[in-house]
Parts: sequence; structure tokens; C-alpha cells
Amino acid sequence: MELIFTDGHQWLDELKNDITRETPASFEPSIDYVVTKIPRFAFEKFPQADPTLTTQMKSVGEAMAIGRTFKESLQKCLRSLEIGRSGLGGDGKPWRIGTEVYGDRDILPRDVISRKLSVPNAERIFFIRHALRAGFTIEEIFNLTKIDRWFLVQIKEIVDFEEELAGAMN
Repeated sequence: MELIFTDGHQWLDELKNDITRETPASFEPSIDYVVTKIPRFAFEKFPQADPTLTTQMKSVGEAMAIGRTFKESLQKCLRSLEIGRSGLGGDGKPWRIGTEVYGDRDILPRDVISRKLSVPNAERIFFIRHALRAGFTIEEIFNLTKIDRWFLVQIKEIVDFEEELAGAMN
């Protein structure tokens, strides 16, 4: 085992974990983590398939990610889907909705967003971002999706940070 000094010149294997008070800090530096699993859908390969998600199994696999927070884990998991996105958005890649193509930072029409949120589909999580950017409230999104408000607030915090970063780049 490689030993590393801490600021007080103690070895990590000599420090007790803050939570367990049993195991050394070198054994378990962090006990708390979040695992997120997201199903992978491949409707692009099956154009005749109905993309509406129901109780019928339509996924072709899943992605899983571990992070220290739900937000970190979610973003990592979305990147792991291998659908060409780098997370919820903010990656500069266009969005195709039917025959329309929108820029990543474009504000989508409210009726398009409402339609994408009200019917369960593989892109729904990305349209939560679009809804928040278009000024939908958490309550409006909840009423359309019935997704627990806690998750919606977490996604809003990611979108708010994206907006902060985009504003700093201008």
C-alpha cells in the first residue's frame, strides 16, 4: 500500500475514518455515494417502434454511474448512454425534434416542451432542461411529468449552473 502524508504529517493509514471511527482513512476515504442507472433506448434503430414508454420493456440496455452527489452521478450516467450527449445539455450539439433542428442554447417552443414532457419518452429528461430554460416552474414540470420534485430541483440546479457558466463566457 502506498502511504500518503496528510497536512499534519500523519500517514493516512493512521487516521481514523470520520464516519466509521473504525477503518483507516486510506481504506474508505468516502462512504457516501449515489448510484444512478438509466435505461438505454435505441428507437433510432427501430423507426417503426412507438417511442412512448409504457410498462412494456423497450430498453436495449442501461448505463450506470457512481458519484458523490445525485447531480454528479446523473451527469456521468447521461454521458455513459453513448447517445452523443455530454450530459443534460450545454454541449453545443443541436437538438432534432421531428423535422426541426434547434441549437443547444435555443429556447424551444413551450408547446413542443409540454408535449415532450407529458408523454413518457427516452428524451424526457433532456426536455426537463429545455423546460427550465424556457421558464417552466418546478410545479409546472411536476404536473406534466409527475417526477418527484426533489429530482426536478436537482436537475434545476444543474441547469442553473449551466446558465451561470454560459453567462460567464459572454
